[in-house]
Amino acid sequence: MYDETMRTTELSPTQTARLFQALSDETRLRVIDMLASGEKCVCDLQDALGAAQSRLSFHLKVLREAGLVNDRKQGRWNFYSLKPEVLDGMAAYLQERKPDPETWSSCGCGDSQEGQCCD
Repeated sequence: MYDETMRTTELSPTQTARLFQALSDETRLRVIDMLASGEKCVCDLQDALGAAQSRLSFHLKVLREAGLVNDRKQGRWNFYSLKPEVLDGMAAYLQERKPDPETWSSCGCGDSQEGQCCD
């Protein structure tokens, strides 16, 4: 599970993979899109997605266990919301790995000359 106090550079490859893997499904991406506008009742998610309760429960469990969503129970209803700090951490992870065009060369050794590699 994602610990909000951890920076992306402190996440293990396993934790990072789990976060991104949770977003590797179309239904889960649709849930994330719906939750972007605020907390939703599971019944609203089910209606909007046209998903069977058991199928939606599985997807919500994956998102919850990865640490991407909060859940709370109110009476007999379950409500879900995004954890924006986790999404910020994922964005930071990607941003930290974005190549710098100033230092990026076409050669793996970083020593290309006139478009030719040192092979």
